[in-house]
Amino acid sequence: MSSTRPPLKDKLSKGDRERLASLLRTAKAELMHLQQTDARLFRQAFNPQELVTHLQDIDFSERVDAFVARFGRLQDLLGDKFLPAWLKAMEEGAGAALENLDRAEKLGLLSSADDWLAVRKLRNLMVHEYIDHPATLHMALCAAHAHVSMLAQTVDNFERRTLSLLG
Repeated sequence: MSSTRPPLKDKLSKGDRERLASLLRTAKAELMHLQQTDARLFRQAFNPQELVTHLQDIDFSERVDAFVARFGRLQDLLGDKFLPAWLKAMEEGAGAALENLDRAEKLGLLSSADDWLAVRKLRNLMVHEYIDHPATLHMALCAAHAHVSMLAQTVDNFERRTLSLLG
């Protein structure tokens, strides 16, 4: 006699379903805002020297602040909130951050746990090297700009898998 287990979506509590749906809505909104700010900030290329000059302009400086904040907030949301909640819902059990990232890569949510960690370091560089090291800030901003598509793909992966899970 074989026992069949109910699908995971049938085992999710109302609270878990609402939490996943809320995290998905928030991730999509955060991504939209990040992409809008990214487009405005990188409308024209700039080098480290131009960055120093541009930072004197309050509008440009606020775009940099918004980009850094939104980039970090989306990555925090995905890695620190959505991923553990999703793993719990999938009965994978959330663990330490590195374990969660490795699981997410194996499950196809992330393209690479190593890339995710590298992008996390970029976020920290953008925050801590803001004023004193324009060349480092420039490098971090440009690298983060290049990784916005990775965050977008991650949100898309979470969306597909979460909608499937929520049925």
